Amino acid sequence: MSVGFSNIPADIRVPLFYAEMDNSAANSASSNLRRLIVAQVNDNIAASESGALVLVSSLAVARQVGGQGSMLASMYEAWRKADPVGEIWCLPLHNAQGVAAKAEVQLAGSATEAGLLNLYVAGVKVQASVAVGTTAVQAASALALKVNAAVDLPVTAVAAAGLLTLTCKWSGDSGNDISVQLNRLGRSNGEQTPQGLTLTASKFLGGVGVPDQVQALAALGDEAFEFICVPWSGTATLDAWKLTLDDSAGRWSWAKQLYGHVYGAKRGSVGTLVAAGQLRNDQHMSLLAVENGAPQPVWLHAAALAARSAAFISADASRPTQSGTLPGLEPAAASERFTLSERQSLLNYGIATAYYEGGSLRIQRAITTYQKNAYGQPDNSYLDSETLHQSAFIIRRLQGVITSKYGRHKLASDGTRFGAGQPIVTPSTLRGELIAQYAKLELEGHVENAELFAEHLVVERSATDPSRVNVLFPPDYINGLRVFALLNQFRLQYDSAA
Repeated sequence: MSVGFSNIPADIRVPLFYAEMDNSAANSASSNLRRLIVAQVNDNIAASESGALVLVSSLAVARQVGGQGSMLASMYEAWRKADPVGEIWCLPLHNAQGVAAKAEVQLAGSATEAGLLNLYVAGVKVQASVAVGTTAVQAASALALKVNAAVDLPVTAVAAAGLLTLTCKWSGDSGNDISVQLNRLGRSNGEQTPQGLTLTASKFLGGVGVPDQVQALAALGDEAFEFICVPWSGTATLDAWKLTLDDSAGRWSWAKQLYGHVYGAKRGSVGTLVAAGQLRNDQHMSLLAVENGAPQPVWLHAAALAARSAAFISADASRPTQSGTLPGLEPAAASERFTLSERQSLLNYGIATAYYEGGSLRIQRAITTYQKNAYGQPDNSYLDSETLHQSAFIIRRLQGVITSKYGRHKLASDGTRFGAGQPIVTPSTLRGELIAQYAKLELEGHVENAELFAEHLVVERSATDPSRVNVLFPPDYINGLRVFALLNQFRLQYDSAA
């Protein structure tokens, strides 16, 4: 008998008809590229309710998990603006040992005209109306009521003797990134403080602490996530995630094959960000540069970058993400934005960049922090984050094919005689399968140069383990169009036309 069955026994004698199912040649499914938001919850959320993965299906659920106005809820809301249907999991973290950041708005005087107070917290406008004669104490109380009524803000407010105190809803140094601005759009857009009143705002300060990353990483287990968003950019946090996604023993290792890419953001001047980039060298991490004057906090920038990348990569793993909009984010004032030369410097030191065009903040180039090889020499092999997603996509495709079609096959050397239908595979059969899959990948626009691939492909039976096949798989990844350089060699008149 040449046909190899998995379940019907060869010695069955009871008549008549038996059939078993074999789906090994029918699998055409693609992997579910799950998203993960790692974020902090409000201090009023019980610590016992954090530290475990949770599937979040709606903004309402995110608010239940993290609390109204929490970092987690706002990141989820920002994510959904760019990626409305992706499967999102959240890892809520509590910071029991931290200190909450605070800011103050000092009011003085008494209004001599009616108008509006325009206070921006984390880029969100809060307005309070004042009448003629409204005192600083009354105006501060009115602002406090409006802030507390806006439950999705990341702060609470208390007014006393004309002083408005804003306190972050969670403890930690992340709260220091919340912006406080007055009349941000300016007089030309109708924003000005009514005559007689003066308002002076301070920055958020005093926030201390970061949730335990060891706890966060332990909670992941061996769950696969392709797009991971982390709101903190401190060295200890980034080092912990670098170790977690490591190629040797982490999520990118041969033993785990979980893959994934971490997206974050960091605010600062060009000098600060370049210095931060010089300390990193991790192909599994992308850090987006955030201008000092950008109103939204860094965790929203990180969420928007990860979400846009997730939406694009899920549609086509090999297509560049550049020019993708980052909805909900606003740039700094025109005079405070990074210039072309500054963005070039950032990209030279492993910091991803965005630009403002057409009324939207957009991805310019989502590079990784990887810059040098093990000997300290420049290395651009992992320059772009898309290369990592492209690699994971191709490996998963091959994994699905091999495990579906040859999961319980016997292995024989080339030239072995066996009947048709036998579950036996040879190195040449596997070679043909890989060439065929490469041809499909080429048609789909993920690779190129199929002939050269076939020439360099090596599939051989191990000389020391007769049940093992060793493969050298040399794909030529298709590249994104990054630069179009044109030399405009103009003429005032062609000679032949004179």
